Amino acid sequence: MGALRPWHIAVLVVVLILLFGAKRLPDAARSLGRSLRIIKAETKSLHDDDRDLAEKADAQAGYQPMPPQVQQGQPYPQQPSYPAPPQQQPVVDPVQRTRDN
Repeated sequence: MGALRPWHIAVLVVVLILLFGAKRLPDAARSLGRSLRIIKAETKSLHDDDRDLAEKADAQAGYQPMPPQVQQGQPYPQQPSYPAPPQQQPVVDPVQRTRDN
């Protein structure tokens, strides 16, 4: 019942020739082959990108900073103090400033 027999293929070829014409079928097959080749190349590159990301993630997962060298009874070393960021003036709309005056 579900087997594909040679006469099924012959009927399919005849229907395709009637629908598209003998001149268009080679062009359609060629463009279908190009499309499949492009899809194959893109999926391969996506797979390679995923593998590269996984390798980078594995390399970063093993990274842990070294603990500070502290002896018994010694306090932890002081963290460097950074200067406070400069205070910014509030932004005033020039039109609003003229309306207020």
